[in-house]
Amino acid sequence: MPINEEIRDKEVRVIDTDGSQLGIMSARDAYKIALEKNLDLVKIAPQATPPVCRIIDYGKYRFEQSKREKEARKNQKTIDIKEIRLSLNIDVNDFNTKVKQAIKFLEGGDKVKVSIRFRGREMAHPELGTTIMQRFTESVAGYGTVEKQPKLEGRSMTMFVTAKNGK
Repeated sequence: MPINEEIRDKEVRVIDTDGSQLGIMSARDAYKIALEKNLDLVKIAPQATPPVCRIIDYGKYRFEQSKREKEARKNQKTIDIKEIRLSLNIDVNDFNTKVKQAIKFLEGGDKVKVSIRFRGREMAHPELGTTIMQRFTESVAGYGTVEKQPKLEGRSMTMFVTAKNGK
């Protein structure tokens, strides 16, 4: 944002500290008015014709803006991707434990990447991996929806599950 002497336009529309319009004047005159008030002239809308400038305390303005940005960052929720690894010959209790962990992640608002790694001769039976993925999808259906269907990439099959919006 150009301030004070950096404003090179011939004419600018000037807004005072209280929000009232001072009208269209030369940038030099507007800068003189800002100096008299011991404040800065800041160009806030350069694309307008004529450009709009405001008389404000630029240091205070920057401080308040950074404070607002910090508050916005504090309030936003970051979505992490948590990974659950399954195997082709997973037992029922192990499977249920993985499902419970995935549900916990989904309730926390995170995405879950479910992957199965095929080892050795297991590559001959990718349909078994698809079956396990379907079982997993049905188990977490109440908490999340499949964002990306199971896909075999090299020696691993991956699928992404996203938390439902209601949670």
